[in-house]
Amino acid sequence: MKLFNALTLKFEKSDWSRNPEFGLIDTLLEQHPELLLIVKDDIVGKDKESNFGRKDVPSVEQIMRAAIYKEMKGLDYRGLEYAQTDSRICATFIKLDMRQPFSFQMFQKYIAQIKVISLQKLLVEINKIAIAEGYEDISKLRQDTTVVKSNIHYPTNNSLVWDCIKEADRLLEHLKKEDDAMSFRDYTTGAKKIFFKINVTKGEDKRSQLFKRQLVTFTKVINQVSNSIKKKSGNWKVMILQLSLEELLPVLEQVYSMTYQREILKQSVANDKKLFSIYEQHADIISKGSREVLFGHKINLATGKSNLILDCEVLRGNPSDKILYQPTVERVAANYGRVPRDIATDGGFASKENAEYSQKKGIVNIVFNKVVGSLKNIASSLNMETRLKKWRSGIEANISNFKRGFNIAVCTWKGWEHFQSKVLWSALGYNFRVMTALTLRRISDPG
Repeated sequence: MKLFNALTLKFEKSDWSRNPEFGLIDTLLEQHPELLLIVKDDIVGKDKESNFGRKDVPSVEQIMRAAIYKEMKGLDYRGLEYAQTDSRICATFIKLDMRQPFSFQMFQKYIAQIKVISLQKLLVEINKIAIAEGYEDISKLRQDTTVVKSNIHYPTNNSLVWDCIKEADRLLEHLKKEDDAMSFRDYTTGAKKIFFKINVTKGEDKRSQLFKRQLVTFTKVINQVSNSIKKKSGNWKVMILQLSLEELLPVLEQVYSMTYQREILKQSVANDKKLFSIYEQHADIISKGSREVLFGHKINLATGKSNLILDCEVLRGNPSDKILYQPTVERVAANYGRVPRDIATDGGFASKENAEYSQKKGIVNIVFNKVVGSLKNIASSLNMETRLKKWRSGIEANISNFKRGFNIAVCTWKGWEHFQSKVLWSALGYNFRVMTALTLRRISDPG
């Protein structure tokens, strides 16, 4: 109850009472400085942070607080920079102490360094604090999956080829500006015309002919890129651009291969051979039954009876829900030192193997929302089974609050690592809001 008592006193001050979420987070960080140690090595490395000299860079605590404030308010880095002067609660929470605000580049540099594994540890440690405060007891667990989309346009072979030609031309144009001896031909004008023609052409034979023309142009672009990276230069700007082109080359070749196979040879391409964006190459194709096909990543979530997110995993590919069940239970048991008494999940997790596994783990009530064949739910009574089914449906509201409240339906952070980081920062922000609501409820009704 240490956290609850400290928050009761803090909420008596007007600044914190009007911003209870930041009051709770501020108290958490003050009472648990070990939370900062989780991310310290990511930010400052193994070197000891200096307490002397002029502070031109934010401390680990300020970086942590700034990252949390940014996520809770749904700001970008420029918005975070502005909030330091515009918002009194921001300056107080970040502990600016009448200093000049830090630049958005400074915060972006250090916040981006916080690793995914550190955020996962942070989520677990904050949940352990919630357990110690009596907000959660791990007696119940519900599990479901959702999809967070990548920030890409709908992929087609035509659009991917056009993206490749545009990106190659952009880099070659920059390279020419830095190296006067370099020359290349701009194919974008003709390629753009064919791109639009393919979009409005319905006949299969006509489309194939247009694709052949476009792939001839694409081949010339690939050859130009290949030739441009062979020339040696002592200019560091030229070398950086050549490195970018060298990284782009296998992407160009992969897009050419899959487009030729599908549009010219009329052969299907396996999903693991496909590329859905040249900018967000990590994006997976996610198909859930008859619903709309999405491009992003499947997120596996587990929540307790307090509605806190106890486990959050960003997955590669589109694995079956059935194979996600047992690893989730194992992680929850390992992280929090106890096995839930009751588990309720969607029907997609149902299998005889999962039911037998749960019994061996000592779980008393095992309820899947839908069961087929000879598989049956295991519950102490019909009433308990019904109650757990109804309780399981509440995770849909958890997922909706998680995605809508933190604008995570589409992830705008770039790259696989940052995609995971954004999802985990949102999970942390969601848990802070849940803890705040539970605390305010306890303050208003102590009994």
